[in-house]
Amino acid sequence: MDDELDSGLDTGLDDGADPLVIGVRDRWEIQGLQGEPWPFLAICAVGRLNQLLNKALDTELKRLDLTRTGYFLLTTLALIPRGSARLSTLGRFLMMHPTTVKLTVDQLEAAGLVGRTRHPRDRRATLVEITPAGRDRVNEAGMALGAPGGALAPFEGTHREVFEALQPARLAAGDVETLKPGAS
Repeated sequence: MDDELDSGLDTGLDDGADPLVIGVRDRWEIQGLQGEPWPFLAICAVGRLNQLLNKALDTELKRLDLTRTGYFLLTTLALIPRGSARLSTLGRFLMMHPTTVKLTVDQLEAAGLVGRTRHPRDRRATLVEITPAGRDRVNEAGMALGAPGGALAPFEGTHREVFEALQPARLAAGDVETLKPGAS
């Protein structure tokens, strides 16, 4: 398919034009497609960026013996003032299935990065708590992800801009749940 898209098309690579944009934009009308190409291009751009970021993230996390899910869970715990949360709360924050959360906690607990404790007011609930070793690992990951020579170096200086550019779309899609003051 790439050969079909490239055949007979001046991609403009010499002048820095993005071949994805040029190829889709130029062929949209020629192929008789209706509507605008921009929704398709936006989805492709976000998808490709996601793949590139995940590849770089996985490269850095592998050196720290962390999975992406483990990193997100540990960092979430590190950001909570008490450093602990219910499994269900972690699943909701991370938009993960409860089984995934439990399996990830099992792995992190085996590595000594989290522990489990009883909830002080609800005997049925278990809290997951970050350990000092888990907090150290979060800090190692944070430093590795921001390192000038690391796998995320090509994105250096654009992290905030990417976040700010994507935030309005995320919020419009209902990505963030409303926080209730005083809620636990």
